[in-house]
Amino acid sequence: MRPRLTLSAIALSLGLGSLGLGPPAAQAAAPAPVDKLDHALLWGRDIDQASAVLAVKLGFQVRPGRNPGGVANRYVRLADQGYLELLGITRPDPELDPGMQADQASLHGGSGARAFGLHASALDQAQADLKAQGLPVTPIFTAAADDPDGQGPGKPPRWRLFAFDRPVLSSSVFLIDYAAPRSDPASVADDKTARQHPNGARSLSAFWLLSADAGADKAKLEKLGLAGAVPVRVPQVAAKGYCVAVGPNALLALEPDGPGIAADALREGGPQVLGVSLDVADLDAAKRRVERGYEQSLAGYDGLSGAAFLAPTRADLGLLIEFHAASAKGPCEGVKG
Repeated sequence: MRPRLTLSAIALSLGLGSLGLGPPAAQAAAPAPVDKLDHALLWGRDIDQASAVLAVKLGFQVRPGRNPGGVANRYVRLADQGYLELLGITRPDPELDPGMQADQASLHGGSGARAFGLHASALDQAQADLKAQGLPVTPIFTAAADDPDGQGPGKPPRWRLFAFDRPVLSSSVFLIDYAAPRSDPASVADDKTARQHPNGARSLSAFWLLSADAGADKAKLEKLGLAGAVPVRVPQVAAKGYCVAVGPNALLALEPDGPGIAADALREGGPQVLGVSLDVADLDAAKRRVERGYEQSLAGYDGLSGAAFLAPTRADLGLLIEFHAASAKGPCEGVKG
């Protein structure tokens, strides 16, 4: 029997192969079909170990998910509806779809992120717009009618998404939308509680996409309707590239800028989601918590979103996490290349 695919399985199973998009000047960029960042898919070497890192060392609340086919998922949900989805293999013979197999081949059983989602509230229109741009969009996939986390048969599916038959960025990307959540008092209270974190994390600010050619990713983002790139440098990881606004958030298309973290990560793991940026309510309190978790002092710096610090999570999670204070600036506003 063919296993029922979860959201993660479908998203990870799409986008294999390669795509030459041609020069960006060949077509005018379409209006952006997406309205914000949605979530990143983060593989842990072991889901309990990765959950412990997120909870104990970093101070997140990690919420349980499901375990279909020996691939479990858990969540770090944020108040702005963005989130991190943690994935981990829980048995020796997991049911891995082709995308999961490709991710595991890239990660060699280690931790890291190779895929992420963008939110599109007008998903059907976004699919049509991108197809008109000549991009290889897939059909729209939906959660099953008997999804245990949905509202049951006869109700809108909990999520709908489409991806691409061939990659359109250095990391895999998909577009997703959700049905209205359950509105009963218990579900509303549970959802509110799930988005409150001891470290004060409130919202998702940016994904850091790392490849050998940031300019190529910039051109591909323009094909997705995400134009207006601003040159940027991230000296904390020795990287340079572009900042591209996605609604209230940003995508950083980065490449190494000499020896350093970015060059090491690319050499060891290839193209990837190198990091995420998160807004926290109290930067000093978050920094003290992470310093206690890692038993080391951490340097603060003036980052792309203002005052920030970088948690030393790459060895644990294969993903860097930047915490920053609230900023009045818009995404990519005032950055310097």
